[in-house]
Parts: sequence; structure tokens; C-alpha cells
Amino acid sequence: MHPATVPPPQPPPPATETLENITELLHHLLPSTLSITSFTSRWQVLRTKLAALKSLLSEISDSPHWSENPLLPPLLPAVLSTLRRIETLRHHCSDASFSRGKLLMQSDLDMAAGWLSNQINDLELLLRSGVLHQSTAIVLSRPNSSSSKEELTFFVKDLFTRIQIGGLEFKRKALDSLIQLLIEDEKSAIVVAREGTVSRLISLLDPNAHDCVRELAVHAVSLLVSGGDLPRKCVFEEGGLGPLLRIIECGSAAMKEKAAMAVEFITADLDNAWAISAYGGVPILIELCKSGSLIAQSHAVGAIRNVSTVEDIRVSLAEEGAVPVIMELLVSGGALAQGKAANCVSILASSSEYFRNLLLQENGLQRLLHIFHECPVADTLEHILGAIYSLSTSGASYRILSGSSMFIMQIAELIKHGNIRLQHISASLLAKLSITDSNKSAISGCMGSLVKLMESVKPDGLQEVAAKALVSLLSVKSNRKELMRDEKSLMRLVQMLDPKNDLVSKKFPVAVVAAAVAGGSQSCRKKFVEAGALGQLQRLAEMDVVGAKKALQRLSGNRLTSIFTRTWRE
Repeated sequence: MHPATVPPPQPPPPATETLENITELLHHLLPSTLSITSFTSRWQVLRTKLAALKSLLSEISDSPHWSENPLLPPLLPAVLSTLRRIETLRHHCSDASFSRGKLLMQSDLDMAAGWLSNQINDLELLLRSGVLHQSTAIVLSRPNSSSSKEELTFFVKDLFTRIQIGGLEFKRKALDSLIQLLIEDEKSAIVVAREGTVSRLISLLDPNAHDCVRELAVHAVSLLVSGGDLPRKCVFEEGGLGPLLRIIECGSAAMKEKAAMAVEFITADLDNAWAISAYGGVPILIELCKSGSLIAQSHAVGAIRNVSTVEDIRVSLAEEGAVPVIMELLVSGGALAQGKAANCVSILASSSEYFRNLLLQENGLQRLLHIFHECPVADTLEHILGAIYSLSTSGASYRILSGSSMFIMQIAELIKHGNIRLQHISASLLAKLSITDSNKSAISGCMGSLVKLMESVKPDGLQEVAAKALVSLLSVKSNRKELMRDEKSLMRLVQMLDPKNDLVSKKFPVAVVAAAVAGGSQSCRKKFVEAGALGQLQRLAEMDVVGAKKALQRLSGNRLTSIFTRTWRE
């Protein structure tokens, strides 16, 4: 005997045939349910859903390309199967001799209603997205920079339709396309936030989602939140922060990096930062700082830096032991993590005496000084120097910094060659510290730069600290002589004294001139008088500018006073 031949599997019927079968079954099923007298409330619910389904299918069949859409054919057989199940239940409920249990029948009817609801939702989504009105048998090509807003919007809607109701392969391909779109077009994030169903994207972060889909979803979310305030707000309001923190807690290494990146971007918005505590995120981020990859550590400490501006969260950071972890990253972390850790230390150091003490207990000043002497990156240097400035309020730190010739020389160099932010912090330290005369003489070369900084309108406070630093350096006789030899700086100071020059508060150049002539040097007085300072100070004294009368007295305190004054009046 020959073995029986297994017939080849039959291909599924075409979508048009399936839709015809559904339509025909609905045509008979809807009126036949009206005569059912048992479980009337449940059948009323089913009738409402069947009517909604009939209306949706009518709209779909009117769409010109419905049969070409790859998402619809897989849905129709499931709808037909549900309708056949409902037809069976209708027959049982109409048969008086049917003896099935009441509770079991109620359960079957409820399940059928649930299936029908889900299928109606999928069909409605497909119809309302507009994708049935265009041929999408092949995955749409990605819009480019020359594409219209309408093309981009349609593409995004099609992607999210595939993400929501497509099978695994549809979801994977749609997420791939979404990721590429977000990478290639920065502006697309706004369109995705507005037109896409972001809540559905967030749902794919759930641990129950397929691994490959979940990994693509977290990548897409991380790119989306990097696209601006609106996408960040959208992801946060759709509940994205919690699932992202769970991924950091138990996801793969690659997923942790993307999730940490997303959390850093979300917490950059202060309106979102508070929620880290609500989701129990502080210990999760600290643990990632300790055990994550270099990239993950960088994003984790960046997120901690963002939330450290919130007072309640700072308390949690202290309780969870964040300070030693951040200090360790500051010393041994990667370049990106080091910069963010420095920024975080600066924020914490400036927040309260409590945190300054915690940092000092971790040898914070010594570690910061070590990095400061070797750090080549300007942004990181700014944060390091800011943290040092904050720690300088401690008596012990103040004495260490004041006595460190190496540190004094370095901040003097930054005043001459650093960017404006580094110049500001360096001048603030120079004005604040108690520096020896020998060190003041050694850094006299930065006085010309300090005079220039006195003319800077921004940042706020720069003029004041530059003037204070300069006054401090001018307490040394040799520095006063050197300033007098600097013709450009001398003219700048005199121009700043001019009452018509409203860019500089007059009390600052007045204080510097008073300090420069405080030693009673005839040559210093002569230089200022020849440059026109006497007349300017006379005007300022009449205007009651702070310190002007004292500076005028110092400048004109000799027997030539009456001659100079008369000359100016004439």
C-alpha cells in the first residue's frame, strides 16, 4: 500500500471573499438577534457592536485601496470567526431545549463582546488613520527633507497603525522605519508626538512585549524625547518614565543605555524631574552609575544632575548614598560622565552646607583640585571650578585654596585665556581668596584682562568681581606700577569713569582708581591726571557716586590740587 498523500495546505481565501462572507453573515445575524428573549441586556450590547461593525465594513469597502492594504487581510478572518461564534450563541439562546449553564452562557457572551470590541477598535483605527485611501501594499518609502508636511504626517500615521494592529513583523519593520525617520530628520519628532499614538509606543516597553519589539521601542522613545520639549512632554504625560526606569532596572545592557538616555532627556524638564522619586527612580539611577556601561553611566549621572535641582530629591540622593558614587564617577568615569558628575557636584555644593560637608567628607576638594589641574575640557572645567568655588565657603577649603600657588596661577591663566564663564568664576575666586603678596605679584599679568572684564555687561556680577579682584591685586606696590605702564588698561579705566558711559557701574572703576593711587605715588597720580581721570572723578563726586570723593582726594592730594581743579573748571 502506498502511504496516503497529504494534500497541500490551501491558501486563505482572498480578502474580498472574506469580506463578502462577513457582510452576508451580518445581514442575517443582526435582525435574528431581535427575537432572543434570554440574556436580553447582553444581546443588546452585542447588537450595538454588530451595527457598529456593519457601518465600519461599509466604509472600508468604499475605500479605493482597502484590499491592497497589508494590515486588513489578517483582521478579516478573525472578525469572521467571531461572527460565526456569535451566530452559534444566537442559535443556542434561541433554542428552548438547549441546557447549557446560565453562568457559562453569560461568560461566552461577554467574551464574544470583548473580541468584537477589540476587532472594531482595530478596524476603526485602520479606517480613521487614512491609510486605506492610498495604496500601501508595500511599506511606504521614508519621507526626505523635500517631502511635504502632509506626506510626513501620512507616513507617521501609517507607521503607528502598523505598530498598533500589525503582527510581529509589521511592528518590527514599522519601528525600524520610525527609528530611521527620527535619526535622519530632527523635525520629525514634533510630527510623531502630534500625529502618532505615543501611548501605544509606550505600551511596547512592557516586559510582556516581544524582546525585539521592546528593544526597538525603547530606542524609538529615546530618539523621540531627544527631539524637543513637546515630544518629552508627550512621552512623560503618556506614562513613559515608569517603564523606562523598569528597563534600567532589569533590561539588557543595550536597552539600559537607551532607557537611561530617555530618562535624562525627560528629566531635563523641571516639570518632569519631581516624578523620579514617585517612581522610585533614585536608587535605580545610582545603581546604574555604579554598574552600568560608560554610556549608561553618563546618562544616569546626567539624569541625577537634572533632578538634583529639586530639593526633595536632593534629600533622597543623600539618603541613598549618591554623593560617594558621583565623586567616584568624577574621578574615574568616562569623559561625558565626568563632565556631568562635575556639574552635579557643583549643584549639590551650592545647595546647602549639609551637602558641602558630605562632599568634603569624600575628600571632595582634593579630588576636584586634582581634576582641575589636569582637565582639558572647558565645559567640565567650568563645573569643576564652580564646585570648588562653592566649597570655598568652608574655612578649611578657603585656607587650602588661598595658600595654593599652583591653583592661584591657574585661575589667573583662565582669566587671561578662558571663556567668559571660566573668567567669571576665576575672577570670583580671585576676589574672594586671601592671597599672599608674592602670589599677587606673580599673577600681575592678568590685570589687563580684569580691566577688560570690567567692561562686560554679561554675565551679571562679572564687573563687580573683576573690580574686586583688581583692587585686591593693587594692594601690592609693584602691581600698581605695572598697571600704570599698561596704557590701554589705563585709558579703559578712565573711559569707564565717564558719566556718559552707562555700560559700567561707576563705583567699580572708582574703586580701582582709588586702589591704584592709594600708595601716594606721584607718577601714578600724574598718569591718571594726564589721562583725564581728575575731571571725571570731580563730576562723579558731585553726583555722589560711592567712593568718588575719596578717590578724588587721593588723586588730587598734593599742592597741585588747586591748579588741576582750576584748569578743569576753566
